[in-house]
Amino acid sequence: MNPDRSDSIPTKKKKRTLVRRLLLFFAGIMLLCSLALLAADCRVEHFADGRVYNDVEDIPAREYGLVPGTSRLVHGKYLNTYFFNRIHAAVELYRAGKIRKIIVSGDNARSDYNETGDMARELIAEGVAPEDVLSDYAGFRTLDSVVRARNLFGATEITVISQQFHCERAIYLAAQHGIDAVGFEADEHAPRAIRVKLAVREALARVLAILDAELLNTKPHFEY
Repeated sequence: MNPDRSDSIPTKKKKRTLVRRLLLFFAGIMLLCSLALLAADCRVEHFADGRVYNDVEDIPAREYGLVPGTSRLVHGKYLNTYFFNRIHAAVELYRAGKIRKIIVSGDNARSDYNETGDMARELIAEGVAPEDVLSDYAGFRTLDSVVRARNLFGATEITVISQQFHCERAIYLAAQHGIDAVGFEADEHAPRAIRVKLAVREALARVLAILDAELLNTKPHFEY
């Protein structure tokens, strides 16, 4: 009898059992993550259902429009279509009298990066009166932008102007903080690779939004 061979049989069985358990563990984790993503998506869409418009004629008039920040340039080189499409959508609503004031809320954490200033300049260049552009330089996240619109400017009814997926999440967050929000859909045209990347990011952002609003009671970095 070969002792080495007999000893190796239990060892191989143990290894196979361990591998199966690890595979089942990771499969369970993936299933839980998938369910969390699906549940978050359904909850956000429930609050946003029927509240995102793509026609100027249909959207109700509001005093305040809110344009959440995004960078003007991609990788510091290429014009960001999401940025300009939000600006064009905001101007369209403003000219139609559907909003009277435009809150531009973005990240200004570094001296060389100023989403808020870039948006304000573009709006004014498009003919929006400077006094109708209200700047929030601490809109680091969508949560911050939505809550600070109320805290800084008294905007309890707002029109969020962004791409559809972003409007939906902002409307959900607004509802969780007692703010009546509708959304106006800016054009979402972008290269496929960018859209796929944003879709993944948005799925995770919706889970975080629910955690922030319903479990963690997260506040803006600066409330006022």
